[in-house]
Amino acid sequence: MPKQFDLLIFDWDGTLMDSAGVIVESIQRACLDIGVPAPSERASRQIIGLGLVQALQTLLPDLSADAYPHLVERYRHHYLGRDLDIPLFAGVDAGVPALAGWGFTLAVATGKSRLGLARALESSGLGGCFAATRCADQTHSKPHPAMVLELIDELDADPARTLVIGDTSHDLLMAANAGVASLGVTYGAHEPDDLQPHAPLALLDSFTEVQAWLAANA
Repeated sequence: MPKQFDLLIFDWDGTLMDSAGVIVESIQRACLDIGVPAPSERASRQIIGLGLVQALQTLLPDLSADAYPHLVERYRHHYLGRDLDIPLFAGVDAGVPALAGWGFTLAVATGKSRLGLARALESSGLGGCFAATRCADQTHSKPHPAMVLELIDELDADPARTLVIGDTSHDLLMAANAGVASLGVTYGAHEPDDLQPHAPLALLDSFTEVQAWLAANA
């Protein structure tokens, strides 16, 4: 089968790194720290993938404007105390370098901050696999298409040969808004029912399945 895609743009949290649980716990602890009720796990998972400030504003829209900086500080306190111990999903540590070795150009589009992604790339050992990255504090947050469009421009890629791979509806909407194809993964933050309406080429249940799908179809 002729190769269909050249550029693979991966989300990070919930797609490559098994961080959704730690993100949820950090949100809940941060809320308790500032004296507001902790949101449910389901509600907290729904905002994973957005930039941190946008995510917290979406999750807790009734907070006063001056409460968000304190909430962000407490979230970072809890998350950054644990982030270096968060594992990659099974198959990612070998699979990502293999994809680069197959000739794909790899990139990351994430709701993490630049500092947070730099820490994750270093701790995971995968930093050298990615040709370019975009973070939520560099440009528009998902589902705005800016991350994808900027990566395509930087890497001189063809949108018709670009594929976004992510675990949330925000990832798949970003891809759709940018006019590129997407794959959804079901092992991260969002449920399959959240992903299916956004017409991914496939929904896959493990990173091993992602790699196999790419080998067969991409």
